[in-house]
Amino acid sequence: MTDQMIRPTESPSTGELVRRLSEDVSRLVRGELRLAKAEMTQKGKRAGRGAGLFGGAGAMALYGGAALVAAAILALALVLPGWASALVIGVLLLIVAAVLGVFGKGQVSRATPPTPGRAIHGIKTDLDAATPHKSYR
Repeated sequence: MTDQMIRPTESPSTGELVRRLSEDVSRLVRGELRLAKAEMTQKGKRAGRGAGLFGGAGAMALYGGAALVAAAILALALVLPGWASALVIGVLLLIVAAVLGVFGKGQVSRATPPTPGRAIHGIKTDLDAATPHKSYR
C-alpha cells in the first residue's frame, strides 16, 4: 500500500480555506455582475423599443388630430367660406394652446427650484435635534 492510502486525508489549512473562500466570493461577484449586465442590456433594449413605439403612437396621434382639424374646417365650410372656417378653427386652436401654456407655466413655476425643500428642511431639523448644543453661560 502507498503512503496516501494509509494516511487519512488531511484537512486543508486555514490559509487554504481563506484562499478558496476569496476565490469563490470573487467568482460569485463576477457572475452576479455578468448577470446584472445581461439583465440591464435586455431591459435597455425593451425600453428602447417601447420608446420607439411611443414615438410612433405620438406621430399617429398628431396625424389623427390634424385630420380631425381638417374635418372641422370642412364641416364649418358648409356654412362659412373655406378661408373663414379655417380662420375660426385656427383661432380656437391657438386659444386652447394659450390656455394650456399658461397652466403649464404655472406648474413649472411651482416646481422650481428643483430642490426638495421640505426634505432639506426636515434633514436640517433632524440634524439640529441630533447635534448636542453647547450651553452658553
